[in-house]
Amino acid sequence: MAGDDSVDDPESIEPENLVENDGQRFDRLPETPAERTVAGRVSRREVLDYYEERFGISPETFADHTFWEKGAGKIWVYAGEAPSPTEVEALGMLCLRTRQEHWKPTTDFAQRFGRVATRCVIDLDRPSARRFAAGEDQELDWDGDWGYLIAAHDVAGEREPLGIGLYVHGELRSLIPKGRRREL
Repeated sequence: MAGDDSVDDPESIEPENLVENDGQRFDRLPETPAERTVAGRVSRREVLDYYEERFGISPETFADHTFWEKGAGKIWVYAGEAPSPTEVEALGMLCLRTRQEHWKPTTDFAQRFGRVATRCVIDLDRPSARRFAAGEDQELDWDGDWGYLIAAHDVAGEREPLGIGLYVHGELRSLIPKGRRREL
């Protein structure tokens, strides 16, 4: 599965042919691991597989989107096309961090695409949603997978994603960035 610590498929990569990442520019992700030219860079297919396997988000959701890396493993999603490489400050929305042991989706990603997630979404009641939005960790029962989850709350009859949480050992840790936390 994408997101584990063996991101590269050793049979599709010849390490001596890979170049180093230029963290100051956006480079479009290769379509498949076999097309990788930058050491440690994930492919579009790996990103799509991760979102489908972890959150049940269909790859078709991103049919009109491109994925880019800037920095070390900071993956951005962009609704459109652009020349690659490109040296701009931002392109689309930061959606995923990959160059670490466990891939971490961003709050922006959860709020933008979390409505179509069918797995690893924890629905919070009103008091729990308030605590989550305030950045508080809380003990909760969850019968799903441990790890990164999309925390959501029902608003006017619709599931509204709040952000990314980390669920381990019976505790939901709010990963809402400090500057975006709110007392509701």
